[in-house]
Amino acid sequence: MKRTVATLSACIVIVTLCPPALCQMSKVRVGFCARTISSGTSPFAVATKMGWFREEGIEVNLVTLAGSSDCVKSVTTKEIPFALAAVEPHAVAYLQGIKMKTFYTAYQGNIYQLAVPADSFIQKIADLRGKTIGVISLGGGVLFAKAIIAMAGMDPEKDVKFVVVGEGAQTAAMVRTKQVDALCQFDTQYALVENAGIKLRMLNAREIERFPGNGFLALEDTLKTRRKDAVALARGYAKGTLFAINNPEAAVRMLYEVFPEARPTGKDEATAVRDDTRVLQARIPNWTLEKGGVKRWGESSEANYTEYLDFLLKWGVIKEKVAAQDLITNELIDEVNRFDSNKIVGEAKTYRFK
Repeated sequence: MKRTVATLSACIVIVTLCPPALCQMSKVRVGFCARTISSGTSPFAVATKMGWFREEGIEVNLVTLAGSSDCVKSVTTKEIPFALAAVEPHAVAYLQGIKMKTFYTAYQGNIYQLAVPADSFIQKIADLRGKTIGVISLGGGVLFAKAIIAMAGMDPEKDVKFVVVGEGAQTAAMVRTKQVDALCQFDTQYALVENAGIKLRMLNAREIERFPGNGFLALEDTLKTRRKDAVALARGYAKGTLFAINNPEAAVRMLYEVFPEARPTGKDEATAVRDDTRVLQARIPNWTLEKGGVKRWGESSEANYTEYLDFLLKWGVIKEKVAAQDLITNELIDEVNRFDSNKIVGEAKTYRFK
């Protein structure tokens, strides 16, 4: 009898210390399609720090990969269930018979641009003929760059050369030593390069600004078997995004706490926070709903995706037409947006990092 009571008492203690939501935490591995954890990763850090992922019953583990092509491959092979990947390699994979869907568009605007040093004689994209373009990896960025080069009337296979220049300070060093003439990278990477002392100038390509950027994608089977995890991931990320938009400095400080490797070395705290807040602010415009003309967090605009896919087809990045509805789904979006956005904004604006 005493043993039974003792056992029962122990069970009560365990239940008290470990609520069901925490005892049944789902481990969620997510591909982040860059080697560097930068301020652009802030929504994950905020959602972790604020306990929003935990409240959803998930524990998120970011897996850094070289680029979106590697992310798509890792989802295809089921090494990871979800990834925050770009459209181009997703479309290429679809044409190879891989059935996956973007279920949350995170970057409503195109994050990639072509850039040159501020003092470069290169004034327009057509001036890049015979030049060397630095990319983070031979993945999604190259596919995008080839389309832009083709749009300017050049052959991307013959008229320019692509070289891998890494990220951040490594990229800056390659530009400083004139090993590349231009860059094709994304918003936060450009901010990191400028933080390293290289002033850049973007080449005009206004017609591509509304093209959608990265979004959470998964195999169609995964969305059926792990729907709850997909919604939890997207909802936590949406909250984190909204918080970061409204209090970028606090988001950066949370980033340092959750991902210590993101804290710059060789800088004092104030300088690091200032520089990384600048990096975060480079991403914010592409997070906004207004950029994509949508109303809900993560909503995928079929019109914007259709326009982008037609662009990729026209300039040879994909060889066959792909319909937007074959790559995107808004099936989870109503559920993802079941949170009080005003409350999140209020928490962000009044939050003081301790």
